[in-house]
Amino acid sequence: MAWKIKTGDEVFVISGDSKGIKGKILRVDRKTSRVLVSGVNVRSRHVKPSPQNPEGGVIRKECPIHVSNVALAVPRSSEHDASLVPTRVGFRFSDSGKKVRYAKRNQIEIQESRPS
Repeated sequence: MAWKIKTGDEVFVISGDSKGIKGKILRVDRKTSRVLVSGVNVRSRHVKPSPQNPEGGVIRKECPIHVSNVALAVPRSSEHDASLVPTRVGFRFSDSGKKVRYAKRNQIEIQESRPS
């Protein structure tokens, strides 16, 4: 079965310590069902000086969260309101016969976003 969340998607965190934060999917790990979201689940790690990091110190980095804790963010249905709202994702076939993702909240097809 295809995954409903892909790299490059804008998502909302819907549960956990980072609930309500919006971020972009940086990486998807299908084996462990986890996603890495920018600015979410940031942890601090103290590292000793090394050739890669000669000064050492505290490094802050994002850690993965479970895919069930995020919801895809899509534009609100009205043209005047550009804010993003969370939605569930479904699959259907387009007129050309291609399988596409769509937002169940407002029935819009989700454009494939490529990571930049």
